[in-house]
Amino acid sequence: MPDVIVYMKAMCPYSRQAMALLREKGCAFQKVDVANDEQRREEMMERCGRHTVPQIFIAGRHIGGCDDLYALEECGELDALLGGAGASTAP
Repeated sequence: MPDVIVYMKAMCPYSRQAMALLREKGCAFQKVDVANDEQRREEMMERCGRHTVPQIFIAGRHIGGCDDLYALEECGELDALLGGAGASTAP
């Protein structure tokens, strides 16, 4: 199962929507809340060059935001990226 990291904010509806899809897929992921953590927000921006949330990484590859994640789902590529990511759920 690949490592999945979601840079997010708890109050962001797009972050919640992206995490809901990952949970639906049975994918465990690490949440990194950047709302009040400037250091983690800078880390996110250095990794992807974007300042909006969510920003999603699968196996170290930057996927993009919520719309990008759902686009991968619609074209059938998300499951392959997740590699049959087990039945565990995120915290």
